[in-house]
Amino acid sequence: MKYNLIDKKLFIKNRKNFMAEMKPKSLAVFNSNDIYPISADSTMPFQQARDIFYLSGVDQDKSILVLFPDAPLEKHREILFLTETNEHIAIWEGEKLTKEKAYDTSGVKTVYWLKDFEKIFFEVMTQCETVYFNTNEHYRASVETQTREARFIEWCKQKYPAHQVAKSNPILQRLRSVKDQIELDLMQKACDITEKAFRRTLNFVKPGVWEYEIEAEFMHEMLRNRSKGFAYTPIIASGNNANVLHYVENNQQCKAGDLILLDTGAEYANYSSDLSRTIPVSGTFSQRQKEVYNAVNKVKKEATKMLVPGTLWADYHVEVGKLMTSELLDLKLIDKADVKNQDPDWPAYKKYFMHGTSHHIGLDTHDYGILTEPMKENQVFTVEPGIYIPAEGFGIRLEDDVVIQKSGEPFNLMRNIPIEAEEIEEIMNS
Repeated sequence: MKYNLIDKKLFIKNRKNFMAEMKPKSLAVFNSNDIYPISADSTMPFQQARDIFYLSGVDQDKSILVLFPDAPLEKHREILFLTETNEHIAIWEGEKLTKEKAYDTSGVKTVYWLKDFEKIFFEVMTQCETVYFNTNEHYRASVETQTREARFIEWCKQKYPAHQVAKSNPILQRLRSVKDQIELDLMQKACDITEKAFRRTLNFVKPGVWEYEIEAEFMHEMLRNRSKGFAYTPIIASGNNANVLHYVENNQQCKAGDLILLDTGAEYANYSSDLSRTIPVSGTFSQRQKEVYNAVNKVKKEATKMLVPGTLWADYHVEVGKLMTSELLDLKLIDKADVKNQDPDWPAYKKYFMHGTSHHIGLDTHDYGILTEPMKENQVFTVEPGIYIPAEGFGIRLEDDVVIQKSGEPFNLMRNIPIEAEEIEEIMNS
């Protein structure tokens, strides 16, 4: 991996917290992701399943973690199964984790080779009553392929039909949503890399450049700072492209007078950052562009203040909608009659700001977190209001990643990334 080794005490703590929530006489199993094929012998770059990474730090395919806190043998309370490394693998692919390196990474003392999995697993399954399966229950999940985890669950149910079944996901939703300081430091690193990439871009953009060239500038800076690259597919949307919320073609030329909406973020050690900025191709906002820009920035600042412990996500979005309604009235994009006659399920402001303001962020860009539960200290949220005006040929979105504090306003992980219109103009024209 490109990133520096993470302190294993994070993963030791994460496993301890997870096992504290398990039923008596139960075990839990977590599988790595597959390496997905493209065609012939080509594959997608490997991306580790976030849950096994969260609990072990192991960033290697064909790995399995078993947690069994009530195991009669102490050595079987935490077990890692890994592909046995050998000289052939070392020459062709690079050495896999040894048992010693697996311990240094995870803090798991008992490591078996994968070829011994069924034998060891049979032993521990005879000693437990319940098995926790790791299913994906994220509110945005849309899985159209059978994962390695799903194949395991299918096999396990067939092999051990008499065991009771429980779900890991509700436990992980709560645990993963609240970040340890080590995690916050990793996310800060991801945000710092994003800052470097954004500043590089401000010095690069001018009329005539292409969106994909801007994407390349971001990628260059990310790679040279130990990131694998983008945490998600980047949006480099100039002109009216910004009014397509998930525009990812990034294949148009940037024209003088237009704005560019940049929604990009670096990953670091599998942790995400998520930035949105909107900048002028020519280095200067028009009066109207700046008027709308400052309105979005004002909503963002006020919305950020609401992210405090105890806030309910649904209530928060209602309040942000009121802020946006006020700004859109001032911009004369809607009028009082629009507000008076609005559909409560689709308020008038939604014509120009149709997406949510915030989501959890962490190991996943849209991270785990139960939205019906009050916000907690050390949860990390994006704040990303926007105004999209196809009739005027531009859209503006501004976004930072912030950490909820015990009291007061959240801590902005992107506090050093330029956002004020005047500062962006100054940098672009320096």
